[in-house]
Amino acid sequence: MTASLTIALGTLRANPLRTALSTLGIVIGAAALVAVLTLGDGMERFGRQQLASTTDLQSVVLEPRTAEIIDNQAYPLDDYLVLTRADAEAIMASIPRVSAGLLTLSGSAQVTLPEGLTDTAQVIATLPGQADVLKRGFAAGRYFTAKEATARAPVVVLSFGLGATTGGGDVAAALGKRVGIRGQDYQVIGVMASTGPERMPSVYAPIDLAAVLLAPTPRPRAPTLVLQAERIEDVATVRAGVEGWLAARYGADWSRKARVHTNMQRVNQSERAILVFKLFLGAITGIALLVGGIGIMNVLLASVTERTREIGVRKAIGARRRDLLAQFLLESVTIAGLGSVIGTLLGFAGAFGVTALMRQRFGAPVYAAFSWGTLAVSAGAAVLVGVVFGIYPALRAARLSPIEAIRHE
Repeated sequence: MTASLTIALGTLRANPLRTALSTLGIVIGAAALVAVLTLGDGMERFGRQQLASTTDLQSVVLEPRTAEIIDNQAYPLDDYLVLTRADAEAIMASIPRVSAGLLTLSGSAQVTLPEGLTDTAQVIATLPGQADVLKRGFAAGRYFTAKEATARAPVVVLSFGLGATTGGGDVAAALGKRVGIRGQDYQVIGVMASTGPERMPSVYAPIDLAAVLLAPTPRPRAPTLVLQAERIEDVATVRAGVEGWLAARYGADWSRKARVHTNMQRVNQSERAILVFKLFLGAITGIALLVGGIGIMNVLLASVTERTREIGVRKAIGARRRDLLAQFLLESVTIAGLGSVIGTLLGFAGAFGVTALMRQRFGAPVYAAFSWGTLAVSAGAAVLVGVVFGIYPALRAARLSPIEAIRHE
């Protein structure tokens, strides 16, 4: 094998122009493939970041089963899950791949605004420091702190529309004003950013104030826990962790008390769409590699014809068929490998350079991303092309009769 490699490299060095031209096709194909896959990786990463920041695809929801549906009729259940703050903290601490959690208790209430105005709003009571899970920024102010929640401080955060009404059209002016809920006044410390038309105004408050903010009900109100997975791929792991916690706490029939659901269907759809996109573009650019492989085969076939006498002499002095087979295959794989290395470097440089230029000149949110998978695909494709398109010329050389080959002019 070492001798075959030495002869193969010597042949390539002896014909630099032929080697360069046969390598060029692989360089172009590998560069195109790497550039497309790198852009695909960048789009995938950017898309995941957008999904994580604007949608609930990474959410795992644990909510109580307060009713059972039979023949389209809801029948209340008495034995349902009532999560406490300690339960929520225990779940979040025991399950890996959880970036954040949101424990909420909600209901509607009449809100008395300044100037005597009243409005019906949805009161959402949460743990402190959970504004990031709500996937909203702030138009003005801030969210309540753990210290304020523990002290049961009378503070609230308003949705954008309700904040604008409270501030007379200026959300910043709403800060410091007081609104009344069920006979008690609460100071406005923040206004959420707008997310479009509001179906119903919202008031966010510490969950410790839920008992006074929300009207009493015949049955205990049951909070809902929303866990945020670190990545879309971690949703299944987080869900399994929640179900495991419930099974350990309530036994195998925990599903009678609570239910766990995700948007896995949308998650799977998004993953399939990204995969199909990358496969489609990869297949198109892979055609360039095939063209490069055909170029290698043509060059090697011409080389076999030119070196027929040399092949005959080598076989006459003891070269085996497998030696010749290895020599020509190594020539093919070397050409493909060299082209792959050069093409990979050019592909990465081109992808990162073009996307940087597009962001700078046009402000387009287009990114490239490095991944080991792209390197593996590029290297694997090069070896495959080298073997597939080198096998026929190698077999043709190996099968030559030494007598006929020596007589060849």
